[in-house]
Amino acid sequence: MPILNKDMTLCISLSARPSNNGTRFHNHLYEQLGLNWIYKAFAPTNLEQAIAGVRGLGIRGCAISMPYKEDVIALVDEMDPSAKAIDSVNTIVNTDGHLKAYNTDYTAIEQLLAGNAVPTGYSVLVQGSGGMAKATVAALRDSGFTDVTVIARNEATGRALADQYGFKWRPALDGGTADLIINVTPIGMAGGMAGGAEAGALSFPAEAIEAAKVVFDVVALPAETPLVKAARAAGKPVITGAEVATIQALEQFVLYTAVTPAPEQVRAAEEFMRAQ
Repeated sequence: MPILNKDMTLCISLSARPSNNGTRFHNHLYEQLGLNWIYKAFAPTNLEQAIAGVRGLGIRGCAISMPYKEDVIALVDEMDPSAKAIDSVNTIVNTDGHLKAYNTDYTAIEQLLAGNAVPTGYSVLVQGSGGMAKATVAALRDSGFTDVTVIARNEATGRALADQYGFKWRPALDGGTADLIINVTPIGMAGGMAGGAEAGALSFPAEAIEAAKVVFDVVALPAETPLVKAARAAGKPVITGAEVATIQALEQFVLYTAVTPAPEQVRAAEEFMRAQ
């Protein structure tokens, strides 16, 4: 990593509970590629002021995590179709004070469903209704899935999300099962949104895991969430949030730098990110 200097380009991330995933991934690639850039994670005390700082300080890129993916929409100048289509933002690119918003979560979900050859005829349960759930449900619809149910305690957001894409909504799992189960809640997240109270909890019960043909946990930290561990123990194919994190971070890296790293460089950065 170059010594800090006045010409260094800064990228940041904003999250209520920041992790080192993006910091390690981006900074490792900067070092490999010899870029005079640096990446830092922040937990903002005031989102509006933080975004004003991105604009006013010339911060090139800003990753957006929970719970700010919808709140930042009013603070940017332009919405890329990837963000506008789902009213959810996870990436902001600053070009001479013009802030353009993107959603690379959507891209990551779509790529992983295709890369793992998940049959579009599978029934699907998606648990969650926040910004990441929007990206997930949109990717399912656009990938050709038709039998999808959104599970969300909040009827207003859950029903609205399901209705937007022509899917079903239920307030609770209530013993339901599906071929593909997807957790898009903070349950199982290390130091999660509930202050870590649900970090060791299973987002789906054992019977749903046993009935599933594929298990997908969008939570990235830890890489082996309770759901992922339980699914592996049950012998189920698993898609992890760590995989989502790598793909969406790579998409962000390219948007920020206009540089596409070689596959081996991405693998090295991913290994470094997960070795923390």
